[in-house]
Amino acid sequence: MDAATFAAVYIALYVAHSVGDHWVQTSCQSADKGKPGWTGRLAGARHVATLTATKVALLLPVAALLGLRLSMLGLVAGLGVDALTHWWADRRSTLAWLAKVTGKAEFYSLGTGAHAAHPVTSEGKPAAHLGTGAYALDQSFHHLWLLVAALLITTV
Repeated sequence: MDAATFAAVYIALYVAHSVGDHWVQTSCQSADKGKPGWTGRLAGARHVATLTATKVALLLPVAALLGLRLSMLGLVAGLGVDALTHWWADRRSTLAWLAKVTGKAEFYSLGTGAHAAHPVTSEGKPAAHLGTGAYALDQSFHHLWLLVAALLITTV
């Protein structure tokens, strides 16, 4: 494995993650994946399936065009770890728990009505904003596991 192969794999996974999480994921998957029980589990599984398919659809052409030599075992291991950790975090209660036990609960609630400094209009109504602490922690958690996935894909 060389650094260029790792970099190409990580970049392809990062772009595919963004596309899969924001363009491919359906509104129903997004709304339901954090719900308790089988409704949430299945919505999360559908999201992770389409997300992983998006990663494969972007990674394989990149690998072919750049002449990257990747093993099937590395691909399965890397994409498998990424899929499992993504599903875990997207159940929402799990990531909220992780934020709590790491002292990030206040940041997790940033941008929501639960946070003391939530954004409001001059009339005191909820104001539009570009994201929440929960979203920022969610994405950074996924980015960490994309790094692990890229390492597995390029070294196994």
